[in-house]
Amino acid sequence: MRFGYKLLVLTVLVFGSGMAAPALAQMLEPGAQPGSSTSLLTDPTSNPGKLLLMDLEKRFAKDVAEHGGAAFARWFADDGVTLGNGAAPVIGQVAIAKSANWLAKDYQLTWTPTDAVMSPAGDMGYTWGHYEGHSKDANGNPITTSGRYITIWRKQPDGTWKVALDAGANEPAAAGDCCKLPSPGTN
Repeated sequence: MRFGYKLLVLTVLVFGSGMAAPALAQMLEPGAQPGSSTSLLTDPTSNPGKLLLMDLEKRFAKDVAEHGGAAFARWFADDGVTLGNGAAPVIGQVAIAKSANWLAKDYQLTWTPTDAVMSPAGDMGYTWGHYEGHSKDANGNPITTSGRYITIWRKQPDGTWKVALDAGANEPAAAGDCCKLPSPGTN
């Protein structure tokens, strides 16, 4: 029975409800207090907004791994923005497509989301996590870059989800243990 509720909540969030999340949680789970561990909308293991964003991120990463820069650009909104480490902003899906011209065989960009948060209205959200880029220099030696990223997702008028903003920052090559972020759930 709980799965049915989760599906209903996901449907409401994806297609819009205009109802505040705590009110919706109270309606779906009478007796649940907003913010309590029993609320579907705040339980990280069953939060439909978080699950939707994590799924979008997974599909985005898979598409880019298979098809390279062209796939990366396809996921952006028409007015999307990329903010690269030490680079000028790239604004607009057309400009992003021109700049994201790598082939998957030459450059492998992979990433893993650490967390996701959906807006109360269910029309925007963000994911963040760790990325790695793998390529080769002119001599064929492997080059690896890594860092942290944030992706802001926005629901489009047609109901699809697109990237509104993607930003990344490289980790310093010699960061050492002093500069590494702790793993989630550790102190």
